[in-house]
Amino acid sequence: MAKQRGTALEPEEKRKLNKQNLSKLNQIFQFLIPYKGAFTSGLVFLLFSSLTLLSFPFVAGKLIDTAQGEVWIFSDLHHIALLLLGILALQSIFSFFRVWLFALVSEKAMRDIRIAVYGRLVRLPIPFFDQRRTGELLSRITSDVGLLQDTFSTTLAELFRQVVTLVAGVAFLLINTPKLTVFMLATFPVLVLFALVFGKFIRKLSKKTQDELAAANVIVEETLQSITTVKSFVGEGYEVNRYSMGLDKVVRVALSAAKYRGAFISFIIFALFGGIVGVMWYGANLVASGEMSVGELVSFVLYTTFIGGSIAGLGDIYSQLQKAIGSSERVVELLKEEEEAEQGIVLNDCKGSIDFKGVTFNYPTRPEVEVLQGVSFQIQPGEKIALVGPSGAGKSTLIQLLLRFYEVTTGQIQIDGKPISHWSLASLRNRIGIVPQEVLLFGGSIRDNIGYAKPGATEEEIIGAAKKANAWQFIAQFPEGLDTLVGERGIKLSGGQRQRVAIARAILKDPAILVLDEATSSLDAESEALVQEALNELMKGRTTLIIAHRLATIRKVDRIYVLTEGKIAEQGTHQELVQDAAGVYANLVRLQFSD
Repeated sequence: MAKQRGTALEPEEKRKLNKQNLSKLNQIFQFLIPYKGAFTSGLVFLLFSSLTLLSFPFVAGKLIDTAQGEVWIFSDLHHIALLLLGILALQSIFSFFRVWLFALVSEKAMRDIRIAVYGRLVRLPIPFFDQRRTGELLSRITSDVGLLQDTFSTTLAELFRQVVTLVAGVAFLLINTPKLTVFMLATFPVLVLFALVFGKFIRKLSKKTQDELAAANVIVEETLQSITTVKSFVGEGYEVNRYSMGLDKVVRVALSAAKYRGAFISFIIFALFGGIVGVMWYGANLVASGEMSVGELVSFVLYTTFIGGSIAGLGDIYSQLQKAIGSSERVVELLKEEEEAEQGIVLNDCKGSIDFKGVTFNYPTRPEVEVLQGVSFQIQPGEKIALVGPSGAGKSTLIQLLLRFYEVTTGQIQIDGKPISHWSLASLRNRIGIVPQEVLLFGGSIRDNIGYAKPGATEEEIIGAAKKANAWQFIAQFPEGLDTLVGERGIKLSGGQRQRVAIARAILKDPAILVLDEATSSLDAESEALVQEALNELMKGRTTLIIAHRLATIRKVDRIYVLTEGKIAEQGTHQELVQDAAGVYANLVRLQFSD
């Protein structure tokens, strides 16, 4: 099946542990540098913990030998037992500090990574978001960073511990019981080779299961994002059935994988315990011939258990590191995305003149479609102009270009006689206020949403803006007033209430240039009259662009530009344009007022 792109539950891609891929993981390690002292201390405690625990089998073996009358440093069994307890106590102390230090490093480093990723996300240009789904970006800051956190807090520590256990354990066995160790190592590679080959096959099946699950979760994501559409078309049953069929595929693949995994586990258990039987048989013969003591055999068995656990753990660690490389690659890729250019002239005293000069534009996602074709017009400071035309004519695109959400393909846009590419983005956008037709509020309070236009605004300023937008009359009726929570996307407010909150936000911003995207379209007749009055006051002395859908609202503007197919077909006042009976504007007027 085709790989599903852009889902929050997209399976982690695995990468080979070669030099090139490890260098990608190394770029994430840069976030550990501020905490290198704690990280190094954690590694030291980890080393002490591993070596201390490795002394346990040796002392346990001596306990058995001493019980049989052999002489050691300690001849009293009670003293040896206390020594074993001391080893365990010391190892527990080392383990505590190791866990705490690695948690300290991973939590703080992941906090820094999340801040860096989020900070980069919100500073990326709009075309970046046009080409990616929200779920994919959420996955970067949740799933990918979460996996990296597991890597730093657990996987790396376990890797180091298992390697130390494996190397030190085998070294001790070769020195202490060479014959039995060589016998064990002679049988071991066959089991490992089979496990690697079969394990790789099972991982492919597991990845296929994750692919199918990701495809099923795309259905959930799309349904929840468009829940109102689903309900309005009574599509609940259809969506549940679609999700059910997706999960059926997951079950089929998962059961197939489980069958092979069960066979693999059964073989490993048989081969592992068969190997143990062989080793114990050979060890028993060495004890019987006097070449090894019972205590040494006990030590060997305990060391072998530790080593076997380390080898088993390394397989899982290898898989986790592969996933971590995939996650680090996606995180680093995002951190390397080019941000919007912040440098430029600070637009302090903006008069508000706007000049479009031969602007053409193609959206990056649709380069073959020319949305604007040589658009040119001028707006003097304080003028009120309207943009009219059918859907897709390019009205909203002009506003997006003015805000530099996109860069023009050819031509130029100027504000106060200078190209907008020369102004700093922050100062440019601070001078432009927008009241959109479809208002999406943040999920906080009304105070937060109005005050978003001016961080640090006083209570009086927020209330004043609300009153001018005729929003205070409904805000004051809420028990919590300005602290009323609006819900996700402002769902707890009516359309008209959301619109008035947006207008209050624009009033508080006090911009030099005002953009109204049919700002009164969601209001009832009484509220529309009140808000229109407030907007008329707000528009005084400000350059205003109105994207007009209802032509009755723009009769008094200074000039109307009629767009069709990305070009300015007509321009003039309302009275001038209606006089041309064959014109586009006159036809739009007839269509709207034909009832």
